[in-house]
Amino acid sequence: MTDVLVKNEHCECLTCGHEWDLEAAADAPAVDRVVKDAYGNVLADGDIVAMIKDLKLKGSSEVLKVGTKSKPIRLLEGDHEIACKMEGLSIGLKACFVKKVLS
Repeated sequence: MTDVLVKNEHCECLTCGHEWDLEAAADAPAVDRVVKDAYGNVLADGDIVAMIKDLKLKGSSEVLKVGTKSKPIRLLEGDHEIACKMEGLSIGLKACFVKKVLS
């Protein structure tokens, strides 16, 4: 991931400012991770999600509006759990900003 800055013993997300300890992340046991949207629905690779609130993208003048739908998503490890395309942009999102679109 290109938006993670590693400093000595901790990492920092350049997009949202979240910081975590590098050693603690390495020592953590491997656990099957369950990613849930803002309403508690379990997300999986290939799901389509929609924004639940307007979200300004840092570093640009773009704003993702409420209801903007994604292409099929891919789940990732880390703070930004979702990789997807919205309005032609490849972005990483936190699951708390989206809801699963039931088809």
